[in-house]
Amino acid sequence: MHRHLDIAPPRRVSPWLIILGILSLILLALLAFILYAYTLTAGTGAAKSELEVERGMTVSQIISALEKKKLIHNPDLAALIFRYKRLGGNLHEGFYTLSGDQNLFDLADTLSKPGRPATVRVTFPEGRRVRDVASGFARAGFGDYASNLRLLRNSTLSKFTKGKASLEGFLFPDTYEFRVRDTPQKIVQTQLERMNRELTPQNIARAGKLGLNVYQWVTLSSMVQAEAGSAKEMPQIAGVFFNRIEMGMRLQSDPTIAYGLGIGLPELDRSRGDFTRDTPFNTYTRAGLPPTPINNPGAAALESVLKPVRLINGKPALYFLHGTDGKLYLNTNFENHLRDVNRFR
Repeated sequence: MHRHLDIAPPRRVSPWLIILGILSLILLALLAFILYAYTLTAGTGAAKSELEVERGMTVSQIISALEKKKLIHNPDLAALIFRYKRLGGNLHEGFYTLSGDQNLFDLADTLSKPGRPATVRVTFPEGRRVRDVASGFARAGFGDYASNLRLLRNSTLSKFTKGKASLEGFLFPDTYEFRVRDTPQKIVQTQLERMNRELTPQNIARAGKLGLNVYQWVTLSSMVQAEAGSAKEMPQIAGVFFNRIEMGMRLQSDPTIAYGLGIGLPELDRSRGDFTRDTPFNTYTRAGLPPTPINNPGAAALESVLKPVRLINGKPALYFLHGTDGKLYLNTNFENHLRDVNRFR
Protein backbone atom coordinates (compact mmCIF):
# COMPACT_ATOMS: atom_id res chain seq x y z
CA MET A 1 0.00 0.00 0.00
CA HIS A 2 1.51 3.27 -1.10
CA ARG A 3 0.88 6.62 0.52
CA HIS A 4 0.68 9.68 -1.76
CA LEU A 5 1.61 13.12 -0.50
CA ASP A 6 -0.19 15.93 -2.19
CA ILE A 7 2.04 19.02 -2.09
CA ALA A 8 0.14 22.15 -2.88
CA PRO A 9 1.88 24.47 -5.27
CA PRO A 10 3.05 27.77 -3.69
CA ARG A 11 0.53 30.53 -3.69
CA ARG A 12 1.33 33.26 -6.08
CA VAL A 13 1.64 36.74 -4.52
CA SER A 14 -0.37 39.30 -6.31
CA PRO A 15 1.78 41.79 -8.18
CA TRP A 16 -0.42 44.49 -6.77
CA LEU A 17 0.58 43.51 -3.27
CA ILE A 18 4.23 43.75 -4.24
CA ILE A 19 3.68 47.13 -5.79
CA LEU A 20 1.71 48.22 -2.73
CA GLY A 21 4.51 47.08 -0.47
CA ILE A 22 7.10 48.89 -2.50
CA LEU A 23 4.98 52.00 -2.55
CA SER A 24 4.52 51.72 1.21
CA LEU A 25 8.27 51.53 1.71
CA ILE A 26 8.78 54.52 -0.59
CA LEU A 27 6.10 56.43 1.25
CA LEU A 28 7.64 55.61 4.59
CA ALA A 29 11.03 56.67 3.30
CA LEU A 30 9.54 59.86 1.90
CA LEU A 31 7.77 60.60 5.17
CA ALA A 32 10.98 59.95 7.04
CA PHE A 33 12.83 62.29 4.68
CA ILE A 34 10.14 64.95 5.02
CA LEU A 35 10.26 64.64 8.79
CA TYR A 36 14.05 64.85 8.70
CA ALA A 37 13.93 67.84 6.35
CA TYR A 38 11.34 69.49 8.56
CA THR A 39 13.58 69.14 11.57
CA LEU A 40 16.37 70.76 9.55
CA THR A 41 14.16 73.72 8.63
CA ALA A 42 12.78 74.13 12.14
CA GLY A 43 14.15 76.67 14.58
CA THR A 44 17.26 75.73 16.50
CA GLY A 45 16.07 77.13 19.81
CA ALA A 46 19.07 79.48 19.99
CA ALA A 47 18.79 82.75 21.87
CA LYS A 48 17.99 86.04 20.15
CA SER A 49 20.90 87.68 18.41
CA GLU A 50 21.66 90.63 16.17
CA LEU A 51 22.64 90.20 12.53
CA GLU A 52 24.06 93.09 10.56
CA VAL A 53 23.58 92.91 6.81
CA GLU A 54 26.22 95.13 5.31
CA ARG A 55 26.19 96.71 1.88
CA GLY A 56 27.21 94.20 -0.80
CA MET A 57 26.78 91.18 1.47
CA THR A 58 25.86 87.92 -0.30
CA VAL A 59 23.38 85.21 0.68
CA SER A 60 26.29 82.83 1.27
CA GLN A 61 27.83 85.29 3.74
CA ILE A 62 24.51 85.66 5.52
CA ILE A 63 24.12 81.87 5.79
CA SER A 64 27.64 81.64 7.19
CA ALA A 65 26.78 84.29 9.79
CA LEU A 66 23.55 82.47 10.70
CA GLU A 67 25.47 79.23 11.11
CA LYS A 68 27.94 80.90 13.48
CA LYS A 69 25.07 82.23 15.53
CA LYS A 70 23.58 78.68 15.61
CA LEU A 71 20.35 79.88 14.00
CA ILE A 72 20.28 77.20 11.28
CA HIS A 73 20.82 73.43 11.26
CA ASN A 74 22.02 72.89 7.71
CA PRO A 75 23.59 75.58 5.50
CA ASP A 76 22.90 73.69 2.26
CA LEU A 77 19.19 73.43 3.01
CA ALA A 78 19.18 77.09 4.05
CA ALA A 79 20.73 78.01 0.70
CA LEU A 80 18.05 75.98 -1.11
CA ILE A 81 15.19 77.64 0.75
CA PHE A 82 16.70 81.12 0.48
CA ARG A 83 16.99 80.61 -3.29
CA TYR A 84 13.38 79.42 -3.37
CA LYS A 85 12.36 82.56 -1.48
CA ARG A 86 14.49 84.64 -3.89
CA LEU A 87 16.25 86.27 -0.98
CA GLY A 88 19.28 87.22 -3.06
CA GLY A 89 17.34 89.92 -4.88
CA ASN A 90 15.80 91.39 -1.74
CA LEU A 91 18.72 92.01 0.60
CA HIS A 92 18.64 95.25 2.57
CA GLU A 93 21.44 96.85 4.53
CA GLY A 94 20.53 97.06 8.21
CA PHE A 95 20.24 95.30 11.55
CA TYR A 96 17.95 92.34 12.23
CA THR A 97 16.94 90.71 15.50
CA LEU A 98 16.66 86.96 14.85
CA SER A 99 15.96 84.04 17.15
CA GLY A 100 16.11 80.26 17.24
CA ASP A 101 12.32 80.16 17.35
CA GLN A 102 12.21 81.11 13.67
CA ASN A 103 12.34 78.39 11.02
CA LEU A 104 14.20 78.84 7.74
CA PHE A 105 11.14 80.21 5.97
CA ASP A 106 10.60 82.76 8.75
CA LEU A 107 14.25 83.78 8.62
CA ALA A 108 14.04 84.25 4.86
CA ASP A 109 10.89 86.36 5.22
CA THR A 110 12.47 88.52 7.92
CA LEU A 111 15.66 89.08 5.94
CA SER A 112 13.72 90.01 2.80
CA LYS A 113 12.31 93.09 4.58
CA PRO A 114 14.20 96.28 5.46
CA GLY A 115 16.07 96.02 8.74
CA ARG A 116 16.75 98.71 11.27
CA PRO A 117 18.99 101.44 9.85
CA ALA A 118 22.67 100.60 9.85
CA THR A 119 23.47 104.31 10.07
CA VAL A 120 22.31 107.12 12.32
CA ARG A 121 21.97 110.76 11.27
CA VAL A 122 23.14 113.08 14.04
CA THR A 123 22.80 116.85 13.90
CA PHE A 124 25.03 119.11 15.98
CA PRO A 125 23.59 122.65 15.73
CA GLU A 126 25.79 125.73 15.60
CA GLY A 127 26.66 127.36 18.89
CA ARG A 128 26.46 124.30 21.13
CA ARG A 129 29.04 123.80 23.87
CA VAL A 130 31.21 120.76 24.46
CA ARG A 131 28.84 119.59 27.18
CA ASP A 132 25.93 119.74 24.71
CA VAL A 133 27.88 117.72 22.16
CA ALA A 134 28.63 115.08 24.81
CA SER A 135 24.93 114.70 25.63
CA GLY A 136 24.08 114.67 21.92
CA PHE A 137 26.38 111.68 21.44
CA ALA A 138 24.68 109.86 24.29
CA ARG A 139 21.15 110.59 23.01
CA ALA A 140 22.11 109.19 19.62
CA GLY A 141 23.31 105.97 21.27
CA PHE A 142 27.06 106.63 21.25
CA GLY A 143 28.63 106.25 24.67
CA ASP A 144 27.45 107.87 27.89
CA TYR A 145 27.59 111.52 28.87
CA ALA A 146 30.42 111.25 31.40
CA SER A 147 32.79 109.28 29.18
CA ASN A 148 31.92 111.45 26.16
CA LEU A 149 32.72 114.60 28.13
CA ARG A 150 36.08 113.16 29.18
CA LEU A 151 36.80 112.42 25.53
CA LEU A 152 35.88 115.95 24.44
CA ARG A 153 38.19 117.36 27.08
CA ASN A 154 41.14 115.57 25.49
CA SER A 155 42.58 118.63 23.79
CA THR A 156 45.48 116.66 22.27
CA LEU A 157 43.12 115.27 19.61
CA SER A 158 43.46 118.49 17.59
CA LYS A 159 46.71 120.27 16.83
CA PHE A 160 44.89 123.57 17.30
CA THR A 161 43.78 122.88 20.89
CA LYS A 162 46.87 121.29 22.43
CA GLY A 163 47.48 122.72 25.89
CA LYS A 164 43.90 123.98 26.18
CA ALA A 165 41.13 122.72 28.46
CA SER A 166 39.08 120.95 25.79
CA LEU A 167 38.17 120.70 22.11
CA GLU A 168 35.68 123.56 22.54
CA GLY A 169 35.28 125.51 19.32
CA PHE A 170 36.71 122.87 17.00
CA LEU A 171 33.84 120.35 16.87
CA PHE A 172 32.28 121.47 13.62
CA PRO A 173 28.47 121.71 13.78
CA ASP A 174 26.77 119.83 10.96
CA THR A 175 24.55 116.84 10.18
CA TYR A 176 26.58 113.67 10.09
CA GLU A 177 25.76 110.09 9.21
CA PHE A 178 27.49 107.52 11.38
CA ARG A 179 27.37 103.75 11.42
CA VAL A 180 25.58 102.32 14.43
CA ARG A 181 28.75 100.59 15.58
CA ASP A 182 30.95 103.69 15.28
CA THR A 183 32.69 104.76 18.47
CA PRO A 184 32.51 108.21 20.08
CA GLN A 185 36.21 108.53 19.21
CA LYS A 186 35.39 108.12 15.51
CA ILE A 187 32.60 110.71 15.75
CA VAL A 188 34.88 113.25 17.42
CA GLN A 189 37.57 112.68 14.82
CA THR A 190 35.00 113.19 12.05
CA GLN A 191 33.96 116.54 13.53
CA LEU A 192 37.56 117.66 13.95
CA GLU A 193 38.41 116.68 10.38
CA ARG A 194 35.36 118.58 9.12
CA MET A 195 36.52 121.65 11.05
CA ASN A 196 39.94 121.35 9.45
CA ARG A 197 38.28 121.93 6.08
CA GLU A 198 37.42 125.44 7.31
CA LEU A 199 40.90 126.02 8.73
CA THR A 200 42.62 126.14 5.36
CA PRO A 201 46.01 127.83 4.92
CA GLN A 202 44.25 130.57 2.96
CA ASN A 203 41.74 131.24 5.76
CA ILE A 204 44.45 131.08 8.40
CA ALA A 205 46.39 133.68 6.41
CA ARG A 206 43.27 135.89 6.19
CA ALA A 207 42.87 135.68 9.98
CA GLY A 208 46.55 136.53 10.40
CA LYS A 209 46.12 139.73 8.40
CA LEU A 210 43.45 140.73 10.93
CA GLY A 211 45.84 140.07 13.82
CA LEU A 212 44.32 136.74 14.86
CA ASN A 213 45.86 133.30 15.17
CA VAL A 214 43.66 130.25 14.58
CA TYR A 215 42.61 129.89 18.20
CA GLN A 216 41.71 133.59 18.48
CA TRP A 217 39.80 133.44 15.20
CA VAL A 218 37.68 130.54 16.44
CA THR A 219 37.21 132.16 19.84
CA LEU A 220 35.92 135.39 18.33
CA SER A 221 33.73 133.39 15.92
CA SER A 222 32.15 131.57 18.85
CA MET A 223 31.23 134.92 20.40
CA VAL A 224 29.67 136.11 17.13
CA GLN A 225 27.80 132.78 16.90
CA ALA A 226 26.37 133.27 20.38
CA GLU A 227 25.39 136.91 19.86
CA ALA A 228 23.87 136.81 16.36
CA GLY A 229 20.24 136.16 15.64
CA SER A 230 20.99 135.26 12.01
CA ALA A 231 23.91 134.80 9.62
CA LYS A 232 23.14 138.21 8.10
CA GLU A 233 23.97 139.94 11.40
CA MET A 234 27.25 138.17 11.95
CA PRO A 235 29.64 140.40 9.94
CA GLN A 236 28.28 143.52 11.68
CA ILE A 237 28.64 142.00 15.16
CA ALA A 238 32.14 140.85 14.26
CA GLY A 239 32.88 144.43 13.16
CA VAL A 240 31.79 145.82 16.54
CA PHE A 241 34.10 143.41 18.36
CA PHE A 242 37.04 144.30 16.09
CA ASN A 243 36.45 148.01 16.64
CA ARG A 244 36.30 147.57 20.41
CA ILE A 245 39.53 145.55 20.42
CA GLU A 246 41.25 148.20 18.30
CA MET A 247 40.08 151.00 20.60
CA GLY A 248 41.00 149.15 23.81
CA MET A 249 37.37 148.78 24.92
CA ARG A 250 36.13 145.73 26.77
CA LEU A 251 34.03 143.43 24.62
CA GLN A 252 31.14 143.19 27.14
CA SER A 253 29.57 140.07 25.65
CA ASP A 254 26.86 138.50 27.80
CA PRO A 255 27.34 134.94 26.46
CA THR A 256 30.94 134.91 27.70
CA ILE A 257 29.71 135.59 31.24
CA ALA A 258 27.20 132.76 31.03
CA TYR A 259 29.89 130.39 29.76
CA GLY A 260 32.23 131.29 32.61
CA LEU A 261 29.48 130.66 35.15
CA GLY A 262 28.52 127.36 33.53
CA ILE A 263 24.94 128.44 32.88
CA GLY A 264 22.82 129.15 29.82
CA LEU A 265 22.40 132.68 28.50
CA PRO A 266 18.72 132.94 29.59
CA GLU A 267 19.79 132.10 33.15
CA LEU A 268 21.95 135.22 33.53
CA ASP A 269 20.69 137.41 36.35
CA ARG A 270 22.09 140.91 36.75
CA SER A 271 20.41 141.35 40.14
CA ARG A 272 22.23 138.26 41.38
CA GLY A 273 25.55 139.88 40.53
CA ASP A 274 26.35 137.62 37.59
CA PHE A 275 27.83 140.48 35.54
CA THR A 276 30.24 141.52 38.29
CA ARG A 277 31.42 138.04 39.22
CA ASP A 278 34.94 137.88 37.89
CA THR A 279 35.85 134.78 35.88
CA PRO A 280 38.41 134.42 33.08
CA PHE A 281 35.43 134.60 30.70
CA ASN A 282 33.83 137.79 32.03
CA THR A 283 34.43 140.28 29.19
CA TYR A 284 32.88 143.03 31.32
CA THR A 285 35.55 142.75 34.04
CA ARG A 286 38.43 141.67 31.80
CA ALA A 287 39.85 143.06 28.58
CA GLY A 288 40.39 141.15 25.37
CA LEU A 289 39.07 137.82 24.19
CA PRO A 290 38.05 135.07 26.62
CA PRO A 291 40.68 132.34 27.08
CA THR A 292 38.83 129.76 24.97
CA PRO A 293 35.93 129.59 22.54
CA ILE A 294 32.56 129.59 24.29
CA ASN A 295 30.84 127.22 21.85
CA ASN A 296 31.37 125.52 18.51
CA PRO A 297 30.77 128.06 15.72
CA GLY A 298 29.53 127.24 12.25
CA ALA A 299 30.84 128.22 8.83
CA ALA A 300 28.92 131.52 8.67
CA ALA A 301 30.34 132.73 11.99
CA LEU A 302 33.87 131.74 11.01
CA GLU A 303 33.56 133.57 7.69
CA SER A 304 32.02 136.66 9.29
CA VAL A 305 35.11 137.23 11.41
CA LEU A 306 37.24 137.12 8.26
CA LYS A 307 34.94 139.67 6.56
CA PRO A 308 33.75 142.03 9.31
CA VAL A 309 31.58 145.05 8.54
CA ARG A 310 33.05 147.73 10.78
CA LEU A 311 31.55 151.06 9.73
CA ILE A 312 28.19 152.83 9.94
CA ASN A 313 28.07 155.96 7.79
CA GLY A 314 31.86 156.01 7.77
CA LYS A 315 32.23 155.65 11.55
CA PRO A 316 33.24 152.59 13.60
CA ALA A 317 30.29 150.71 15.06
CA LEU A 318 30.86 150.15 18.79
CA TYR A 319 27.49 149.00 20.17
CA PHE A 320 24.74 146.64 19.11
CA LEU A 321 21.50 145.36 20.56
CA HIS A 322 18.63 143.14 19.52
CA GLY A 323 15.30 144.89 19.79
CA THR A 324 12.06 143.25 20.77
CA ASP A 325 11.08 143.68 17.12
CA GLY A 326 13.80 141.18 16.16
CA LYS A 327 16.04 143.76 14.47
CA LEU A 328 19.73 144.46 15.13
CA TYR A 329 20.53 148.06 16.08
CA LEU A 330 24.09 149.36 15.71
CA ASN A 331 25.50 152.58 17.10
CA THR A 332 28.76 154.50 17.05
CA ASN A 333 28.38 156.09 20.51
CA PHE A 334 26.97 155.20 23.90
CA GLU A 335 24.33 157.95 23.94
CA ASN A 336 22.60 156.63 20.83
CA HIS A 337 22.95 153.09 22.14
CA LEU A 338 21.10 154.05 25.36
CA ARG A 339 18.44 155.74 23.25
CA ASP A 340 17.86 152.53 21.29
CA VAL A 341 17.87 150.45 24.48
CA ASN A 342 15.02 152.60 25.82
CA ARG A 343 13.15 152.53 22.49
CA PHE A 344 13.49 148.90 21.45
CA ARG A 345 13.80 146.88 24.65
